[in-house]
Amino acid sequence: MPITPATAMHEAPDSTTEAILLELVDEEGTTIGTAEKLSAHQPPGRLHRAFSVFLFDERGRLLLQQRALGKYHSPGVWSNTCCGHPYPGESPFAAAARRTYEELGVSPALLGEAGTVRYNHPDPDSGLVEQEFNHLFVGLVRSPLRPDPEEVGATAFVTPQELAERHAEHPFSAWFMTVLDAARPAVKELTGPAAGW
Repeated sequence: MPITPATAMHEAPDSTTEAILLELVDEEGTTIGTAEKLSAHQPPGRLHRAFSVFLFDERGRLLLQQRALGKYHSPGVWSNTCCGHPYPGESPFAAAARRTYEELGVSPALLGEAGTVRYNHPDPDSGLVEQEFNHLFVGLVRSPLRPDPEEVGATAFVTPQELAERHAEHPFSAWFMTVLDAARPAVKELTGPAAGW
């Protein structure tokens, strides 16, 4: 998911840079190989491992991020707290915690697994395809955010009603509702009935 100009220059291997590799998986999520990051997202897409994080504040509001305009994949759209790809051999949990800190400057509290979801979402604007076996995580944020402007354009904490209003008025990532719906049971368990998720 997150592909930035800073990482894009490392997408194509040459004599001075190293390609960023993703784990290719089968339909059960078993690793079957690796592929260079950009090539895995080019149509028709190759099924690869990913993760999505949903963090909530003490009031049960979901932390959204607006992807930075410099990203060439889904720039400027709103999405879940954090998403990305583990490095080959890196556990999805470790990757989720690492990337949340890199993008938002916070370490999640009580980060827990929330299942997996497999999807195929083309992005009409970029022409890229999200063909992913996605590991979901939910947790809490208990410290001030320090977003990396190269990754994050804006952030917002939203209630379910505020999310519905924002979703109706602003562009969101193609995968957002798929991963949120898949994570809802864990979200409800984490936030409690009063939060309304």
